[in-house]
Amino acid sequence: MTDFTKILDKAKELEAKMKESQEKIKEIKAEGVSGSNSVKITLDGEGEMQKIELSDEIIKEDKAIIEDLIVAAHNSAKSQLKTKTTEEISKATGGFGIPGFKWPL
Repeated sequence: MTDFTKILDKAKELEAKMKESQEKIKEIKAEGVSGSNSVKITLDGEGEMQKIELSDEIIKEDKAIIEDLIVAAHNSAKSQLKTKTTEEISKATGGFGIPGFKWPL
């Protein structure tokens, strides 16, 4: 019975760490840039866009170029966010991850 109790205790500990991680993830900010810092996009830990900055110089460019740079900056921010959330989850799970679980980012 002690082995089962230990397993339950570990599961409760992991659950508490995951809840703490989820709160920390909400506070994460990830910034993506493109076009030599002409476009900057900031995402929060839930993947929501919080801010977009366009340099004065980029505004003079063709619309299609600006659109491509916005997409590139967003993808960069999304990639950084994925890395940061993965690191946070690894801290909580001791680097083991959760088999079969894929984060929605």
